[in-house]
Amino acid sequence: MPEVTIQIGGRGFEVSCQDGEEVFLQAAAKMLDDEAQVLSDQIGRMPEARMLLMAGLLLADKTAATEDKVKSLEAKLADVEAELNTLRYAPAPEPERIEVAVVPPSVTDTLAELAARAEALAAVVEEKKA
Repeated sequence: MPEVTIQIGGRGFEVSCQDGEEVFLQAAAKMLDDEAQVLSDQIGRMPEARMLLMAGLLLADKTAATEDKVKSLEAKLADVEAELNTLRYAPAPEPERIEVAVVPPSVTDTLAELAARAEALAAVVEEKKA
């Protein structure tokens, strides 16, 4: 078992851990040291047992708040997943009926005839102008 020296509140502690867990131990010690540093800055020097207790309590408070947030987000996620499943397995909506106006051929023919007359009148006007 490796022995690791961790620094908390400016004090060194020898701690044993499993092989390969040194990095995790150092990360946990860093979190505890950060809390101890906050305490040290606010309160000043205190016995190590009290410092470790207070820093541990601060971390426990943060952990409890994080757990509450995780539970809340898990509940939200469950609601969203339930809604998603409801929508996923809902029957498909009825297809929309869209009506497109159809112009009868007689109207098209009449419009073409009117356009031809207008062009003929325009040609007559152009001739008289010239």
